[in-house]
Amino acid sequence: MKVYQTNQIRNVALIGHSGSGKTTLTEAVLFATGVTKRQGKVEDGNTFSDFDKEEISRKVSIGASVIPTEWENIKYNFLDTPGYFDFAGEMYGALEASEAAVILVDASSGVEVGTEKAWKYTDKKGIPKMVFLNKMDKENVNFDKVFDELKEAFGDKLVPLTLPIGQAEDFKGIVDIIDQVAKDYDGKEIDIPEEHKAEIEIIRETLSEKVAETDEELMEKYFDGEAFTDEEIRKGLKLSFENGDLVPLIVGSAEKTIGIDILLEAIKKYVPAPDEIKIVKGYSDEKEVERKVSLDEPFSAIVFKTIVDPFVGKLSVFKVLSGKITKDHEIYNSNKDDFEKLGGLFVLRGKNQIEASEIVAGDIGATSKLQITETGDTLCDKTDIIQYKEIDYPDPCLFLAVEPKAKGDEEKIGSSLQRLTEEDPTFVTERNNETKQLLIGGQGNMQLTVIVDKLKNNFGVEVDLIDPKVAYRETIKGTASVQGKHKKQSGGAGQYGDVHIRFEPSEEEFVFEEEIFGGAVPKQYIPAVEKGLVECLDKGPLAGYPVVNVKAVLFDGSYHPVDSNEMAFKIAASLAFKKGIKEAKPVLLEPIMKVEVLVPDEYMGDVMGDMNKRRGRILGMDPQEDGMQLIMAEAPQSEMFKYAIDLRSMTQARGSFTMEFERYEEVPSEISEKIIEEANRQKE
Repeated sequence: MKVYQTNQIRNVALIGHSGSGKTTLTEAVLFATGVTKRQGKVEDGNTFSDFDKEEISRKVSIGASVIPTEWENIKYNFLDTPGYFDFAGEMYGALEASEAAVILVDASSGVEVGTEKAWKYTDKKGIPKMVFLNKMDKENVNFDKVFDELKEAFGDKLVPLTLPIGQAEDFKGIVDIIDQVAKDYDGKEIDIPEEHKAEIEIIRETLSEKVAETDEELMEKYFDGEAFTDEEIRKGLKLSFENGDLVPLIVGSAEKTIGIDILLEAIKKYVPAPDEIKIVKGYSDEKEVERKVSLDEPFSAIVFKTIVDPFVGKLSVFKVLSGKITKDHEIYNSNKDDFEKLGGLFVLRGKNQIEASEIVAGDIGATSKLQITETGDTLCDKTDIIQYKEIDYPDPCLFLAVEPKAKGDEEKIGSSLQRLTEEDPTFVTERNNETKQLLIGGQGNMQLTVIVDKLKNNFGVEVDLIDPKVAYRETIKGTASVQGKHKKQSGGAGQYGDVHIRFEPSEEEFVFEEEIFGGAVPKQYIPAVEKGLVECLDKGPLAGYPVVNVKAVLFDGSYHPVDSNEMAFKIAASLAFKKGIKEAKPVLLEPIMKVEVLVPDEYMGDVMGDMNKRRGRILGMDPQEDGMQLIMAEAPQSEMFKYAIDLRSMTQARGSFTMEFERYEEVPSEISEKIIEEANRQKE
């Protein structure tokens, strides 16, 4: 593949609902541009994009892949992203490396949740987009119906640049509204059908309005009734597209390679080349700095994807934002403040590595065996350091505990999971020191299941996923004064310690005080009493959970001039603790989480009703600008482990939530009894 200059490059992310045909479109593009002689199929497991074993077996995209191709002296980098919501992080990374997005819509399904999410996210990030209305040849497809549905959902920004000739199984060609030509399946020009001529005039008038709005002179020309030149139309449409005022719609069928040439032409004309973005912003010495996307600037790049292969090693996929990189380039990782050595330089097409002599500003490349570099890191020249903002990924919302199927696999599991977190920044692992469980967190059940399968297939370790344990606490509600006496006599020196301690509730985690008069317990033994109590805090009398919010006051005791020592008083204190906590009305506490749920208005009742069933409390609601509702609530952690799965089901995946620890609260008695019973049963 030859080296293309920055103005000859187009980077486009393919996004949309799962099954809308993104991977099939990349195959159609490769076929149409002569890279392949035959289109691969997702169901046959032979596509360039879906090369991972998990993708082939599941027949869905799991990771984003870069599919470069060449057409009419332009290099197109298509970034094929998963539509499944658990892998949304892949879409975020791909859009970071793109100047625009193509949202694919299945014409037989219309607007789906993934369509809405893709649209909202690109709106939020200010990313220009066009729509490819795919599968126009499927049964019962009606263009007018699906177009009305799209306009109702997304507004008047959406304007068709093409119209279909024929509907559903009779779909046999496309009308190009800008060039006012019609083409059949084979790309041969045919006459524009009479029924489309009036519609074309209406759409061209709409497009003229969009063009007029981009420039004052054009606005005057429009009001004077003058026709725009082809050049003015294209320039105006490009500006309108870049500003987000126009979302062009192109019809076609990726499976039958229909409309691909028009899509490529539209991307070439309307998607800005990387150098048309003008500048990118980063930081150097905590000051904001600007770089032009130009060969004349010092080298800088951002790593937007990492691929971990147990056999090939680690591949880092990056977009060059300024300057260029060559094979012998010494690169510096500004996030890690250290140098990295390139392990070759290439362009990826799926998993295929195409050797490259250089990667220029605006283009996408890859290298292998970088030691310290992670997704989101900036690579640059040491002589001109810059650091770009890291990619903003969603936080994990589903956590499950990992248990090895075979003993002795713990270390291997830990290192394998660590490698998988390098590949997927939305996936995390953490060790809960209290419950001693290894937890994995992600966006949903599918993502964590894929992780388990990768552990087995790529790293040779098998695990089970179970619900995490809850880190309960124990405390007291009453007051108790007790004696703890340790006396041991068995020849030689004995042991003697005697303490009287009052236990009472406290706002602080643990408070120790002493009210000893007349030396009932000598001063040198008092620290041992405190130490004895502190060591007991780890295991409470109810179910063995840590004890909190307790005040212990040493108010009396006795000692033996010979047999008393620190150890004796430590043991006496522990005896008093076990007795005193039991007598001071001990209760179980559970973690309460602060939950914020973002849902469309129509799901409010279901979500609030479900929250009540989880022993949750609704604290308030806050209507959002985009028509969503933010529900603020509190709920016990034990009821929220599978909430990510249940919320997705309740809201057809339109809802999202965040959750964080708020405080501990007393567990209701009927639930508390079951927890204590279970905890004590496990000890047996």
